[in-house]
Amino acid sequence: MVQLDASWMEVLKDEFEKPYMCQLREFLLKEKQSGAIVYPPSSQIFAALDATPFDKVKVVILGQDPYHGFGQAHGLCFSVNKGIDVPPSLRNIYKELIADVGIQMPNHGYLMHWAEQGVLLLNATLTVRANTAGSHQKKGWETFTDTIISKLNERRDHLVFLLWGNYARSKKVLINRHLILEAAHPSPLSAHNGFFNCKHFSKTNAFLVEKGLSPIDWQIS
Repeated sequence: MVQLDASWMEVLKDEFEKPYMCQLREFLLKEKQSGAIVYPPSSQIFAALDATPFDKVKVVILGQDPYHGFGQAHGLCFSVNKGIDVPPSLRNIYKELIADVGIQMPNHGYLMHWAEQGVLLLNATLTVRANTAGSHQKKGWETFTDTIISKLNERRDHLVFLLWGNYARSKKVLINRHLILEAAHPSPLSAHNGFFNCKHFSKTNAFLVEKGLSPIDWQIS
């Protein structure tokens, strides 16, 4: 049985015995038996859920895949371990934060500080083969993470969903009673086409305060 934060396990316990999840486990086992390296490490596949319990979620940021380079992925979307170069998309996120809410440029890309405040950093696909982007898409993870989004939509109030890029925006069909903020993806290819100056971080905090919730401290120290 998968070990998860208790609040998430209560919400998701039925998922782990469904056929799609059994097939996903078989796929991951075959990947490892073949000698493929899979990121993130097994102990960190569900790190986003462990870092941000179900009843503590305030904000959801959706990514697509874990980073597929050595030492990068640790289970939180857009985040990398300390000591790893800040990836271009995250650097653009930082640039928007500086312009929007005046943070100082961080010197690392480890976003646990956000997760601990209620920012769920969720990739749609939770694993990837080393150096092979998209290699674990359409194997079952999307069904699991769509369920996460749907459960949050149904059972929680006053959430903010930050949907960056076309893939993340496709998930808005699962959300019907929360604040949705949409923008281009922060990657260097698209950030200038609608991510920069989106002001999502100040808009998020304004909404949270309006609902009587504490704002997010976006500064990464």
